[in-house]
Amino acid sequence: MDRRAVSIGTSKELEKEDILILEQTSASEKFRAITYLRECFYGPEATTGRLQRIYTVFKRS
Repeated sequence: MDRRAVSIGTSKELEKEDILILEQTSASEKFRAITYLRECFYGPEATTGRLQRIYTVFKRS
């Protein structure tokens, strides 16, 4: 990601630009970006840990 580039425009123009950029990126680049954002928001445990399993037991009558 080039942090030196600055775009100025309306929200619709910027949204179209974002869609064009996403169409050009590969699946692995998209996955890396999602992983990076998950780590930023939820910490490194979000990508290295496992999903928590919760079991619920019901009594049958």
